[in-house]
Amino acid sequence: MPGLSVFFPAYNDAGTIASLVITAVKTASTLTDDYEVIVVNDGSKDDTPQILAELVRLYPHHVRAVHHPVNRGYGGVLRTGFSSATKDLIFYTDGDGQYNPEEMTVLWEQMTDDVDWVNGWKISRADPLHRIIIGRVYHHMVKLLFGLKVRDVDCDFRLMRRRIFDVVRLEKDSGVICLEMMKKFQDAGFRVAETPVHHFHRAHGHSQFFNFRRVFRTAIDVLKLWWALVVRRTHRKNAAAAAPAGKRR
Repeated sequence: MPGLSVFFPAYNDAGTIASLVITAVKTASTLTDDYEVIVVNDGSKDDTPQILAELVRLYPHHVRAVHHPVNRGYGGVLRTGFSSATKDLIFYTDGDGQYNPEEMTVLWEQMTDDVDWVNGWKISRADPLHRIIIGRVYHHMVKLLFGLKVRDVDCDFRLMRRRIFDVVRLEKDSGVICLEMMKKFQDAGFRVAETPVHHFHRAHGHSQFFNFRRVFRTAIDVLKLWWALVVRRTHRKNAAAAAPAGKRR
């Protein structure tokens, strides 16, 4: 069985992170003997660091914590998580408890030899109405702008092969890293499978994204990313330049 790295981005998630890590340890152990659970603490100001220290003490062979001294943003956390993972397969989801780590087994079943990454799609979004409306507008807009073929561009519940990152280099520190990831995966020809997963109401804390200032900044980031990846296609030019002469097209 392949090894499995599970990681959670965490920012002020003291109310949820312990149960998520414990669930992830129990679930991963049913899939493979070779697994690790990593939490990337993005400069949390609550009790998240203390809770992580206790989890590492309880599961010294399987749980690791990586700490950012200051908040680096969602993209910065994901890039740290991907670079910290050591196993052949990488699963990640958010530390706020809106997804159930037990459902990583559903993604695991879809990871066949002809699949490079598995993307979840939300059966039903368990959010306030304004977030659902904004989410749907965002979903349709970015699918059109970037030509994305995945069913759900906003579902942070993914399993992927670590070797993808030998080809794809992620650069963004903001939340648009998910768009960057899916566009670069798709353009590099990596094969995707999709499967439904459940989405739950937030039990603790509040969203870091849904306020007008962040929505505006995200819109600007999306347009900059669209210019780079769709208009200028800088990632394709860089990949072509780095390829051996015999493999260039």
